[in-house]
Amino acid sequence: NLGMEIIFINNAKDRSVYRYKKDFENILERACQVLERKGDWSLSVIYVTPEQIHEINRDYRKVDRPTDVISFAIQDELGDIFINVQAIRDQASAYGHSIRREACFLFCHGLLHLMGYDHMKEEDEKVMFALQDEILDELVQR
Repeated sequence: NLGMEIIFINNAKDRSVYRYKKDFENILERACQVLERKGDWSLSVIYVTPEQIHEINRDYRKVDRPTDVISFAIQDELGDIFINVQAIRDQASAYGHSIRREACFLFCHGLLHLMGYDHMKEEDEKVMFALQDEILDELVQR
């Protein structure tokens, strides 16, 4: 896995987020296996506050509200995944699973977007969510 790299940028200044580094690397590796992709991805994970992701959502997607995760593909094997640190906590508690599972879910969701998946149509959503479960369930307890 020579080329696999995840760079973490902590714009949210939240100390707790570094503990997911190994999980995210495992998810990236497993996603490449499951999807039969080459493993030379280089990603940045940028942790942001709700205010920061609101701005990105507004400026780039014309959606004037915060969200949980936004991905930008830079090239085929490069991308940025912005994760709202507050959403990790809020959604873990809303869905009744662990904070770790939610952090991993958001990373995996962002990663699948980078790999070309989306959930605009119902059948696409089914495919994407089934893949998320297939990738995550091996690695992270709900």
